[in-house]
Amino acid sequence: MLILGIETSCDETAAAVVGEDRPRIRASLVLSQLAEHRPFGGIVPEIAARSHLAHLDRLARGALAEAGIGFAALDGIAVTGGPGLIGGVMVGVMFAKAIALARKLPFLAVNHLEGHALTARLTDDVPFPYLLLLVSGGHCQLLAVEGVGRYRRLGTTVDDAAGECFDKGAKLLGLGFPGGPAIESAAQDGDAQRFPLPRPLKGRPGCNFSFSGLKTALRETVAALGGTTALSRQDVADLAAGLQAAIGDCLVDRTAHAIAEFRRQHGSGPLVVAGGVAANRTLRAALTTLASEHGIPFAAPPPALCTDNGAMIAWAGLERLRAGLEDALDFAPRPRWPLDPTAPRATGAGIKA
Repeated sequence: MLILGIETSCDETAAAVVGEDRPRIRASLVLSQLAEHRPFGGIVPEIAARSHLAHLDRLARGALAEAGIGFAALDGIAVTGGPGLIGGVMVGVMFAKAIALARKLPFLAVNHLEGHALTARLTDDVPFPYLLLLVSGGHCQLLAVEGVGRYRRLGTTVDDAAGECFDKGAKLLGLGFPGGPAIESAAQDGDAQRFPLPRPLKGRPGCNFSFSGLKTALRETVAALGGTTALSRQDVADLAAGLQAAIGDCLVDRTAHAIAEFRRQHGSGPLVVAGGVAANRTLRAALTTLASEHGIPFAAPPPALCTDNGAMIAWAGLERLRAGLEDALDFAPRPRWPLDPTAPRATGAGIKA
């Protein structure tokens, strides 16, 4: 079975061919739009959609060529159907629908978050059920992954995502965009103890996250030092290290609570981290230690498969096709698409940094 996967939910245009046999990833091409968005300090949805439209056909054909196959060899086409920037999602969905219709192939609309959630099964054959920490620029969740299409949310952010905190923190420190890699690089020469940044919700019951107070504390600290332009190189390094440590401590603390909850519901199971923030080496090391302390396996996809890519969408599509979860061609792209639609809305009432 061979699946073509298409990803256009944000600022990467990606196409990949994935199969059941090893090596599972036959081809994976990702075109970054960082240069196009960097002057604006963040992602501009219209620019992203236009770039997807300009490059998707070339990338899809390139992935097929790298895999050494043509359209006739495919068993299905998978595409991110949401959540994401709706203009980009629409570009990918319409492209995939056209191929599926013309080639009479199964059409598989994949939840972008499910792509991240199942990546550890692509790379490490992680068995169900497992506990997932999903951390990216737009999402921060703890989920019990019980099977394909079966997710139970244990915790989520009540305000901002961890990746968004990295991005805004990097902007405050004058490090540019994207923030995660910039903060990680600057933090290598920093003293994480110099500035006492808060750990919102650490030690509190439950598995929810909050990062808004941490961003505010960083902004106030920068202002007290005279603003971004007054920061010395060492100030920036120390603040970056402090921010990275604070985010990591919050993620580890809430994940520890989720491990206990997961055990009550499912018994023991692996801990998996996925999403763009999962590429952070300091976080991966902290989660590896946490899993070891609780005596459970730990899995993290290679960094290249933590950020958005077509291989994770193709694999999720393959898993869905094996489960008989093919979609109709009248599928409508979704700007929002929760993995656990039954989960209650998280609120930040009473939260203090």
